[in-house]
Amino acid sequence: MLVTEERLLDAAGRPRSPAAMPGYHAGRPPRNKGVRYPADPPRVEEIVAVMRQAGPRIHGARLRGLIVVLWRAGLRISEALSLAERDLDPARGALLVRHGKGDKRREVGMDEWGWEQLRPWLEHRSWMPIGTLFCIINGATCGRPWSGPAARTQLRRLALAAGVRRRFAPHQLRHAHAVEMAREGVPLNVIQRQLGHADLGVTSVYLQGIDNTEVISAVHARRAPTMPASAGLLL
Repeated sequence: MLVTEERLLDAAGRPRSPAAMPGYHAGRPPRNKGVRYPADPPRVEEIVAVMRQAGPRIHGARLRGLIVVLWRAGLRISEALSLAERDLDPARGALLVRHGKGDKRREVGMDEWGWEQLRPWLEHRSWMPIGTLFCIINGATCGRPWSGPAARTQLRRLALAAGVRRRFAPHQLRHAHAVEMAREGVPLNVIQRQLGHADLGVTSVYLQGIDNTEVISAVHARRAPTMPASAGLLL
């Protein structure tokens, strides 16, 4: 008796990997389980190099938009991919995260430069079916949510093509956001609320990306100790 294997097809009629089926990974621990990566956020020039590598077309506009939301608003990848168009408020410079970690709702800010980089993708997105902000572009599934694994894969490939010689993951961009705000003098409690941390200690961990040279320079530049003039007259 000849047994034929049933082919799995997606909505567009293309062959689908069994790994994409629900339950395929059930009971299998993720490959990076238990692995702790050091706080090693990419530099500004590295992030911009990846954005340039994305190119001017629609897929590049989507990836650049995702990068600025992760980098300039400090969102988690799951929060960024869950955004809807209605969650954006460009006039106030705000993004609404409806379901953050622990299902907590919060509003975050993003600078004007970030909004400028996001606008080309918003123009493309307006011609597609209503749905999540960062969506699938081609085929019958156009307008449906873009998956985290697909976004991560594209980030890794572009970083490699751009010559970035360090791990370039969505969470690294979130680390970069925290470190840059700290360098700009933003209070720690403001950074904590922006990132959606319940514990201020977690926010402090994000700031470990500040290198030793910067710490030494900051301490070395301190002014000499001073005391009231009257205190110097006392024996």
